[in-house]
Amino acid sequence: MRQLQKEIISKLNVQPMIQPKEELRTRVDFIKDYLKKYPFIESLVLGISGGQDSTLAGRIAQIAINEMREETGNEAYQFIAVRLPYGEQNDEEDAKKALEFIQADRTFVVNIKSSVDSLVNEFKENSNLTIDDFNKGNIKARIRMVTQYGIAGEFKGAVLGTDHAAENVTGFFTKFGDGAADILPLSGLNKRQGRQLLQVLGADESLYLKVPTADLEEDKPMVADEVALGVTYEAIDDYLEGKEVSETQAKTIEGWYLKTQHKRHLPITKDDTFWK
Repeated sequence: MRQLQKEIISKLNVQPMIQPKEELRTRVDFIKDYLKKYPFIESLVLGISGGQDSTLAGRIAQIAINEMREETGNEAYQFIAVRLPYGEQNDEEDAKKALEFIQADRTFVVNIKSSVDSLVNEFKENSNLTIDDFNKGNIKARIRMVTQYGIAGEFKGAVLGTDHAAENVTGFFTKFGDGAADILPLSGLNKRQGRQLLQVLGADESLYLKVPTADLEEDKPMVADEVALGVTYEAIDDYLEGKEVSETQAKTIEGWYLKTQHKRHLPITKDDTFWK
């Protein structure tokens, strides 16, 4: 095994194999322990895109909330799912199917289009600054997270993130956008392990076989993550499980990991050494 591969696997705490039912129990208990530790938190908030990750995190969160209500008698506990479309999204039906599976206590729909467009237009009209499509995509991700924290603030809530090892290793998230959250119930899982948990939960296979896409760029709608990354999730999962992958695949994964280290780090201080 490559030395950097070993370091990455250890850093991200990825297991070569999981027992899905036990893994599910561990992650539900993790959320419950968090809520017990911080009793002033009564709700969990998560944006639901219709993809594998938010579907899994949402269902795990709802199970944890259901158990907390039953065990404590505190009916204030709730899971809040948030739909955050930019206009009319291409995968709207997937999101509806995910919400049906999650069975959230409460659902909000906040269309971020006017907020994003207003900000982009403000740049152009008053600062003579044109925001390119890629940058606008990241603004969408950050507005979505601002919205989730706004909702959480009204319901004594904590915001869940969907980051997992296969996303983390490549830095395939927006810094302070979907990369911002209070707790990460999927940490350490790769894509295939996430699928295994959804299978145990009885999810329709369309919810975990859907081609992953961030769908943030208007010039390139519904571009698959694997196309943007230049490597398949199958190869990423193999790499994270300590298996051998091709030299090209390993270099691509490691290239993304090294390039995006700043995304996995808190704001840099003068005493930090990781970047020097």
